[in-house]
Amino acid sequence: MDRPAPATRARRRYARPVPDLSRPAVAPAGPAVAVALPGTGSDAHFASRAFGSACAALDLPFLAVEPDPRGVIDSYRSALDAAARSGAVLIAGISLGAAVALDWAAHHPDSVYGVVAALPAWTGADTTGCPAALSAAATAAQLRADGLDAVIARMRESSPAWLADALTRSWTSQWPDLPAALEEAAAYRWPEPEVLAAVTAPVEIIGAIDDPVHPFAVAERWTAALPHATLHAITLDELGADPSVLGALGINALLPRRIPAP
Repeated sequence: MDRPAPATRARRRYARPVPDLSRPAVAPAGPAVAVALPGTGSDAHFASRAFGSACAALDLPFLAVEPDPRGVIDSYRSALDAAARSGAVLIAGISLGAAVALDWAAHHPDSVYGVVAALPAWTGADTTGCPAALSAAATAAQLRADGLDAVIARMRESSPAWLADALTRSWTSQWPDLPAALEEAAAYRWPEPEVLAAVTAPVEIIGAIDDPVHPFAVAERWTAALPHATLHAITLDELGADPSVLGALGINALLPRRIPAP
């Protein structure tokens, strides 16, 4: 999860008021499994907090992927490939994980039940002005220059407590490979509009209206580019108070009723 700035003002979260009547019908059997992909520098623990409880309430098998800092994106794709052998996959991704989820969905349309894409950070391969990429590259450089302890100390001074605790845990677990993982994320080519347009599965987009690292305008652009997408808005304070808000909005929108037992 890329480090956002503290919240500056609150607004009420919303979903697009007009339903998309072209949205695909929900398959009655439901997905075989939900797979959660963390954001840059984050971990399976935070992804579980975000999506696990919503899946448990629906009796949906759930896997939060622990990123391999020596190859984050490959570890995500491998997990999705393995999960798809069991049947249709519901993918829930945060930031970088959301981008990987939609890219994989575009290339595996028959294997995807639906996608929850939270906190999208950018559109397109040119990341010159991407705040998340710049943040990841700067943090990687600081880690190589100053070491983990010094960078964590500075991060904790400038971050809200919930985010500081989450990143302290995940950064420590990924050390000493954390700089390489952040550099991989900084170099990632985010999905082009054409890739988003190729996603045929329903998608729930969740953006934070006060997050400069994951601009809400990007969430709006993704929603416009995707054929079957609904936009939801939260604040960083809401996310920090209870990360399961992501699952409550996204998972419950894709699965509005309990999955029948096989």
